[in-house]
Amino acid sequence: MTAATRPIRLLRVDLARRSWTVEDLPDDLVRAFVGGRGLGAALLRREGRHRLGPADPGAPVVVCTGPLTGTRAPTASRTSLTGLSPLTNTVFDANSGGFFGIRLRRAGFDALWLEGVSDAPVTVSVTPRGVSFEDAAPLWGRGNREAQSALAGGSNRSWAALTIGPAGENGAKLANIAHGDRFFGRGGLGAWMGARRLKAVRVRGDGPVPVADPEGLAFVAGECRKQLGAHPVTSRGLPAFGTAVLMNVINAVGALPARNFRDSGCERADRLSGEALRDRLTVGRKACPGCPIACGRKIALDGRTGPGPEFETLWALGANLGLDDLEAVARLNRVAADLGLDTVSAGATIAAARELFETGDLGWDPLERGAEGVADLLAEMAEVRGRGALLAHGSRRLAEAAGRPDAAMVSKGLELPAYDPRGCQGQGLAYATSNRGGCHLRAYLVAPEILATPKRVDRFAWSGKAGLTIVAQNLNAAVDSLVLCRFTGFALGDGHYARLLKAVTGWDVDGQELMTAGERIYTLERLVNLERGFGRGDDRLPRRLTHEPVARGPSAGHTVHLDEMLDEYYRFRGWDLRGVPTARKLEQLGLGPSPF
Repeated sequence: MTAATRPIRLLRVDLARRSWTVEDLPDDLVRAFVGGRGLGAALLRREGRHRLGPADPGAPVVVCTGPLTGTRAPTASRTSLTGLSPLTNTVFDANSGGFFGIRLRRAGFDALWLEGVSDAPVTVSVTPRGVSFEDAAPLWGRGNREAQSALAGGSNRSWAALTIGPAGENGAKLANIAHGDRFFGRGGLGAWMGARRLKAVRVRGDGPVPVADPEGLAFVAGECRKQLGAHPVTSRGLPAFGTAVLMNVINAVGALPARNFRDSGCERADRLSGEALRDRLTVGRKACPGCPIACGRKIALDGRTGPGPEFETLWALGANLGLDDLEAVARLNRVAADLGLDTVSAGATIAAARELFETGDLGWDPLERGAEGVADLLAEMAEVRGRGALLAHGSRRLAEAAGRPDAAMVSKGLELPAYDPRGCQGQGLAYATSNRGGCHLRAYLVAPEILATPKRVDRFAWSGKAGLTIVAQNLNAAVDSLVLCRFTGFALGDGHYARLLKAVTGWDVDGQELMTAGERIYTLERLVNLERGFGRGDDRLPRRLTHEPVARGPSAGHTVHLDEMLDEYYRFRGWDLRGVPTARKLEQLGLGPSPF
């Protein structure tokens, strides 16, 4: 057996027993689910852990690399986490760029299974020799900035760390997990770590990453970089302006939500745009390891240099709240990052609170003191105290407590991001059918509907959007399992990804087989949610989006025609009208007999 074909190794850690074991995963399991997101979901279901509640000590989080992680493939520095979301109760995965996955593979492990509850704050440290458990009490209560510096900074730079801030420690269901200065942002997985008293996981390793055909990989990777260098989004838009390049574009077509989706445009959005960020705060670009795109911004603010806000943050903590002071919103981004709060859900929850105040259903104004007051509110949310205790667990719970459930702009309990689907119908279907809830990353229909890539489609039409959504969902599931950055999808297709996978693993795989793997992964996640009690009734959008037309602007008069798209979507998926995969479809995908 050569280094290129070594077994895929799962490192299992029990926090309660402070023990660890190593398992070689079956080849057929890895081939069927690739790695990353797919492997995480498959491992969760293989042992029946998907039936547990998120708070159960036996409910794990699985950290998975992909077959391309740490190789020469462009953007091959991402890591995937899979677990049961404390916020949504769905199966949930998140991924982030950085060094953790690379170091994990170089330590000789491809996936890390974490379960159990520690009896005291703990840091799990992984090296090629195995696992050690270290006292995390000195870091408990500290923010992500200090924790990352202590565990993976200074003389510890050979380590990569995942940490939580006070939000995770206190069980806020909007808590995220820091990965350097990036984040596994959504779904509240930081609360999972806090409940286990797991302050951090860190890893160090410098061994080789196995590649079956190094010369072939170098050739294909070079071709892929040429494609990325030729596409206008990955060669000019994202490098020049970062993800905030979208602010003016989305606002111009009337699809930028404001005032908790009561409006679909913001008059002063240009003050928060990528152009404004470039001209006023940006001092450089920042890339994840091995990434030629470099979408990250390095900004100078208040005498300190650090990462700048992404588009979703500028919207959630800015435009959606009516705040247009770029410097103030950038400060809020720093506050949320250190506290360990998902900026999208936190900002959306504050927007819902503002609406409840305006309708007399909440006795205080979350925006009374502007950005300064929002900063204080974020701290209260992270500490789950005072006013913040009402908001710390998301907008759905806040709105239900106020007797106004329709004020929560969520799907399956996850706050919707910065695209109003009344201005892009397919994105509405993608939100509703997302296995992890209201998320634009399962299928980014904004690309064809607004950005005209790979080609423009009518953004207000609903016929035919099911097929586009399914193809995007399947491809993105495969990319998340490789694990690569989604931005490569602007320039690369299934054929490119399959050639990279073949060069690294030696598998005889083509684009169609990779797309089938993506469909298998998406369908498996659907089965997990169905077994957790979800169904067609959960493939919904807020009533506002399906019944209240946009009042003004380029998208005026439109609602989301979800029911018409949903029937077509189920039919094209090979699911019945309840949204349950048929026995025939499960057999085709090798997923065994139907549990229903």
